[in-house]
Amino acid sequence: MRPALRRLARGARRLSRSWTALVTVLLAVGLVVVAYRAGTRSTPVDDTVSDVPRVGPAEGQQADAYRAAASRELDAAPAGRPVWALVSLTAYQRPAALDALFATTSVTRVIARVPLPDVQTQLVTLVVDRLAVDVATGMRRTATAKEQAAATAASSAASAGTDELKQVYAADAAVERREAAAYRSLCACVYGAVIRATPEQLRELAQRAGIRVVDPAPEVTRLDRATFVPLRPEQSGTVGPPSDTAAGPSATPSRSAAG
Repeated sequence: MRPALRRLARGARRLSRSWTALVTVLLAVGLVVVAYRAGTRSTPVDDTVSDVPRVGPAEGQQADAYRAAASRELDAAPAGRPVWALVSLTAYQRPAALDALFATTSVTRVIARVPLPDVQTQLVTLVVDRLAVDVATGMRRTATAKEQAAATAASSAASAGTDELKQVYAADAAVERREAAAYRSLCACVYGAVIRATPEQLRELAQRAGIRVVDPAPEVTRLDRATFVPLRPEQSGTVGPPSDTAAGPSATPSRSAAG
């Protein structure tokens, strides 16, 4: 699916999708990865791709219950052997803040979204080696991709055959522009990370200010065969997608489809 069509009639795109099955888009330095883990790790299998661990809170799960389950798993993790883990932050962070937050920690992915009010913005996972350089570079390249997507959507709006499609494409272009501007400014958009560390190191990280959840994932053996979605900073009750009431003319049908 071309990026410009991600919101081609949110009534068409979102009627057939839930927050647990968002589009995956390969960027030059990042991979958009969206999914939720089903319940606890007793059933860590994606419904559409076999044997793919899904790490993060399940849709419909209580945020406090997820945090408690992750804490128990971390406490029970055997000493010594490094494992992958998903880290959820207490607030959206700018790239410049990450080095201090993850000092002495091996970070391989950061997960970001532009926290626009009442808009279900895209989740972007950036592959990183050097936090101080790669996150900012990834954000700028994401901005370029979104600027191109906005231009394509605006062109589609101009040539759309109906007023409804014009509105849908125009709304798509507007959101893409806002996301592009945010990433171009190196926004406070990072809210999670994928790291590799020993359980002892993970337990130490979990005590740092700014860290909300450290969720060990010993079942993950390959990052390209796993999906990670952190707990969003604003989530405090039942886990679910962000509000999408400001998304455009088809926001109401999409909510109806989601139930």
